[in-house]
Amino acid sequence: MRGSHKIEIENKRLRYDFAVKRNITVIRGESATGKTTLITMLQSLEENGRDSGIRLHCDKPCLVFTTTRWKESRDQIHESIIFIDENQKFVTSQEFAEFVAHSDNYFVIVTREKLENLPYSVDEIYGIRISQKYAGFKKTYNEFYRIYYPHGITGDADMVVTEDSSSGYQFFKRAYQNIPCVSANGKSSVASKVRSLKGQRVLIIADGAAFGSEMERIEELILHGYDIILYLPESFEWLILASDILSDPEIRDILSHTEDFVESELYMSWERYYTHLLVAKTQKTYIAYSKSTINPNYLKDKVLNQICEMVPRAIRPKVDHLK
Repeated sequence: MRGSHKIEIENKRLRYDFAVKRNITVIRGESATGKTTLITMLQSLEENGRDSGIRLHCDKPCLVFTTTRWKESRDQIHESIIFIDENQKFVTSQEFAEFVAHSDNYFVIVTREKLENLPYSVDEIYGIRISQKYAGFKKTYNEFYRIYYPHGITGDADMVVTEDSSSGYQFFKRAYQNIPCVSANGKSSVASKVRSLKGQRVLIIADGAAFGSEMERIEELILHGYDIILYLPESFEWLILASDILSDPEIRDILSHTEDFVESELYMSWERYYTHLLVAKTQKTYIAYSKSTINPNYLKDKVLNQICEMVPRAIRPKVDHLK
């Protein structure tokens, strides 16, 4: 499945209005914020139809996975938006992660767990709140809001920590040549690497398209006084594509609405899709891309500078070869 899908569900008292555009959407928040109510309304509609008093508008089937349904029906459900309430323990299993990896469904998961087996986007972690624009109406209108945004994008860093240990790290080590740059060797080690650098101002560069499970750890570090700048482009490959070094109109079109191009059963995250796209678009060119080892042409001043232009100005590399 691909594309953005708008979901409107309501009864006489409540209305939810939101859209999902990636294979994994995560809903978080404290109790009594409407998360479980959303799932309960969908279950009631499934069980009682029109008698439930609930109306649903969506171009795809919307249904709820429980532990029983997950075990019995998972292979029969396709091209649907599957909602999962918190406390369904199977969502943390490797078996569920493997199912998601090759599924043509989208998943909306209500959870407080980190879901370390799933590469979900920082941009697709939401809370639910009452929309202020409808205040005073008898019906309560609930809206989704993004929880995480870039943090501390200002000023110079003392150290750069990259999630990537391959091409992305090699690129940023060259770009930030006046600042020490180290690799965390994977997203799950970013927080521990930063913890070892307390007292320094650390710029974290990681793939936002798959970094969602690590955000709680980073927030905890910020709350405990760690001086962190957090820069989360979709991925290093996205950064290259967005820099327009290929001058390709098709790439510009894809980047403007990626959700319409990514088949969920083929790409578990947009990071993987961008890697595939960049490799395909650059093969047999002087900037043929390899994820494992950076092509030296990406480190030459003109290309390197064009890619770095995509980095927010306040944290953009400030070295002689980029002037």
